[in-house]
Amino acid sequence: MDVNSVYEAAYEAARQAIRDELGGEDVALSRRMIGGRVLFEDDQGREARAVGAEALFKKVTSVREKLRVLEQKLNNHDKLDAAEKAELQGYITRCYGSLTTFNFLFAEEDDKFRGTGS
Repeated sequence: MDVNSVYEAAYEAARQAIRDELGGEDVALSRRMIGGRVLFEDDQGREARAVGAEALFKKVTSVREKLRVLEQKLNNHDKLDAAEKAELQGYITRCYGSLTTFNFLFAEEDDKFRGTGS
């Protein structure tokens, strides 16, 4: 391994550790959604609400980060037995599955939500 490869690996490991510690990560909004909006219509086809794609993206990624924190706390909880942890983990996994609806917002495939089918 050459010096540049070692540097790149160490640099990326440090960046990932900082992101993990801060509870956030770099995720990008799909280019086609930048400046876009998500429309909600009522049963008559009238616009009930328009939400900027960037605002919706921030809310969706915020939910994901909160789920990740919950997952970490659950896994590190000392008063829950393995069966209880597995049951609660199942709910979190199903939440991720429900959020796959919003995968169109993400630029990178690796950032998209995955449910139990992935």
